[in-house]
Amino acid sequence: MAQPFQLPEFYVPYPARLNPNLEAARVHTREWARAMDMVDAPQNGVHVWSQADLDAHDYALLCAYTHPDADETRLNLVTDWYVWVFYFDDHFLELFKRTRDIAGGKAHLDRLKLFMPATGEITTEPANPVEAGLLDLWNRTVPHRSAQWRGRFIESTTALLDESMWELANIDAGRVANPIEYIEMRRKVGGAPWSANLVEHVADAEVPAGVAGTRPMLVLRDTFADAIHLRNDLFSYEREVMDEGELSNGVLVFERFFGIGTQEAAERVNDLLTSRLHQFDHTAVTEVPAMADEARLGVEEKAALLAYIKGLQDWQSGGHEWHLRSSRYMNADTRSSALAGPLGLGTSAARIVPSLLSPKRFERFTHVPFTKVGPLTIPPIEMPFPLVMSPHLDRARDNTVAWARSVGILDEGVYDERRLRAFDLPLCAAGLHASADADALDLTSDWLTWGTYGDDYYPLVFGRGAHVGAAKALTERLKACMTPDRAPAPAIALERGLVDLWRRTAATMTDDQQRVFRDAVADMLDSWVWEVANVAQNRIPDPVDYIEMRRKTFGSEMHQSLCRLTRGTGLPPEVYRSRPVQAVEKAATDFSALLNDLHSYQKEIQYEGEIHNAVLVVENFFGVDRDRAAAVVADLVNERMREFLHVTRVELPILVADFGLSAETAAALDAYVEDLRQWIAGVANWHTGCRRYTQADLDAHAAPTALGTAGLGIGPRRLGTAALRVFATSAPSPGTPPVPR
Repeated sequence: MAQPFQLPEFYVPYPARLNPNLEAARVHTREWARAMDMVDAPQNGVHVWSQADLDAHDYALLCAYTHPDADETRLNLVTDWYVWVFYFDDHFLELFKRTRDIAGGKAHLDRLKLFMPATGEITTEPANPVEAGLLDLWNRTVPHRSAQWRGRFIESTTALLDESMWELANIDAGRVANPIEYIEMRRKVGGAPWSANLVEHVADAEVPAGVAGTRPMLVLRDTFADAIHLRNDLFSYEREVMDEGELSNGVLVFERFFGIGTQEAAERVNDLLTSRLHQFDHTAVTEVPAMADEARLGVEEKAALLAYIKGLQDWQSGGHEWHLRSSRYMNADTRSSALAGPLGLGTSAARIVPSLLSPKRFERFTHVPFTKVGPLTIPPIEMPFPLVMSPHLDRARDNTVAWARSVGILDEGVYDERRLRAFDLPLCAAGLHASADADALDLTSDWLTWGTYGDDYYPLVFGRGAHVGAAKALTERLKACMTPDRAPAPAIALERGLVDLWRRTAATMTDDQQRVFRDAVADMLDSWVWEVANVAQNRIPDPVDYIEMRRKTFGSEMHQSLCRLTRGTGLPPEVYRSRPVQAVEKAATDFSALLNDLHSYQKEIQYEGEIHNAVLVVENFFGVDRDRAAAVVADLVNERMREFLHVTRVELPILVADFGLSAETAAALDAYVEDLRQWIAGVANWHTGCRRYTQADLDAHAAPTALGTAGLGIGPRRLGTAALRVFATSAPSPGTPPVPR
């Protein structure tokens, strides 16, 4: 039978190398798998693997390609880990996915967590090959690593196990995920973050604990994961979708979402795979060195980072070579394809030059700023939630203007009273927090005003003049404004406003609540610097990176955090951390942020010279016109709403039962979800009710922005340029943290 599509031409930027200990690993892993009863040992009467299956899959070849420099002992160990994870996947398929046994699958996964302690011995006796293998591997690996690495490895292994239930639930419901949901969930169930942890172990190059949670390191991990999974989806489509009835496959997701044929869907998935690898390269070259200097990493720590990055690159190239050879995947046509290039040992380098010369590598940098695009017709958007408005709106409108004047927002040339009243941020607040009392509504209105002002201020003052260092310096000063004993004397309206807002907000919070909210505000501030850096490079973001950073630039995570702290009481932290609650929050965030991009397209692209807009990102990535791109973004908006509804109606009741939540706690969860519904409805209402986005609004408020095109491209004359000079002089030099002035 012919393959369902021709495999596309892959971007392969690094040569694959083969570990000389391959044959020793093959011999070892055959013996190990048989000792664990994974071979020729039916489970509950169900066949999983024969010796022929294991030999044909050749996981030793996978590990010899993905870890070419490992010594024999570590190559044997990592090969055993991959035998275990693939056996787990096939065991779960045969015993639980094919039979739709949700209860049995959950019980199986719950027991596996007993074999993953952070410290101490495992006391539970294994009852099947999956448990026996995990027990053996855990004892051979985890005791040799730091507490920080153990924590990350437990988290990634647990996610890999738990999200198998998400796949099973979707199969049971016949549900194909939307692209945003799929990418995020595939990272967990696909196990690539888990693979990244093993790269650290095999290379003996742990990521320094102080930078493991920074944006550059998270982006490296996530782009590594996305590329592995999207490549696997292309090779495994025939087996997963056509044989196993699997619904978690990127090609199928693209087929269903875009309404296109399988071949075109495969090409689009490969485009996204290429984009994620380009993002990996860009982050490794432009962001990691600056991060290492700013964190003052020592020579050994920097060497560990380089070894880790090299290990991830080896994995990408080696994993591709293995997919070309393993009997587990669809690759027969590839062997004779001119696009694939030669397949002999050492010939992978022949595919590198065509990959590097691909025009897609450069398309992201070719956008012409301030292109005249005209008004955008917004496709229909679903809104199932009724709007409820606060009775204190008029009072908040006057009070917010008075507050903005008191902190200097109306004195810096960016906003005046006419502009601020036209933007009408209290209208948004009145829909977000309809039940808030008058003072609480004022506080929400002031936060929205401050956040919107900052979002406008950064590109105006630090925009196309490449003033990234100055933007970072201001960001560090703003972060210090939320730590009273470190706060600098406020010099501009953003600082004065944040000092006042923090004082009013933090007064009723515990220390832990302050930390959570401070982190959310800091993430938003850092995302504004990310935007400044992209504008300096004229770089349209990668689609996945854009969606994930848009949640921060829009400020929704900050406002949802405030909502949690002020109204979401009564819920334990593990409920907030659960996949369904996080899925609901992200769906609400993406709905609102992408809706904003539809409304703000002309404002941002034509009047502000911006590149951070989902419509433009889709135009650039797919090579389509703006109306088609707007339709794609609107489809994403509506799909995120459907996901919100699906999770709240189907998955949250299951969560309540799984966690054994009391009636009082379940009611608190319902109240929090209702807050998110109001939040969505309030944001949607504000976009149609404010005077910020129509042609008439843009013409009326264009004067300050238009000044930004004059002069030497350092931002608008008279608009915040005094602050620019201050923060440019305090911009951090490599290896030197900013000093508050």
